[in-house]
Amino acid sequence: MWEAIGKFDDMSWHPAVDRTEMTPEGAAADVPDESTRILHLKAESGDPTITEQLMAIDPEKRQYKYMITDVAVEVLPVTNYSSTLQVKDKDGKAEVVWKGGFYRGYPNNDPPANLNDDTAMAAVDGIYQAGLDALAERFGKAE
Repeated sequence: MWEAIGKFDDMSWHPAVDRTEMTPEGAAADVPDESTRILHLKAESGDPTITEQLMAIDPEKRQYKYMITDVAVEVLPVTNYSSTLQVKDKDGKAEVVWKGGFYRGYPNNDPPANLNDDTAMAAVDGIYQAGLDALAERFGKAE
């Protein structure tokens, strides 16, 4: 499973991602604080993107950490987002652990409904669940 999700320059395993682009073009995908990817999301129109920077990678632990450096709140209603994606061995089976920390899209008091805590949580939960469901469909669900 790590072979599928452990490449920072390839998020083709996630159903919401149309393509992954490293920036600048040809940049390495494994250099913390330098490797930056642009996720081009599937959409009816336009080209919604999320720009993320690799913060750490540890192939032996089968994990990497990243942060969003640029995203429109209309695409993902969060700010200050960082996350860790890891594949652990659980009794001989792969367990994917994907966790993140973030603030709502409107960090000030009295946020509008589309940028409040509930909306931010639902959006991130939806992204994680879609990715995990796609992995379960591809590799099988652990019992």
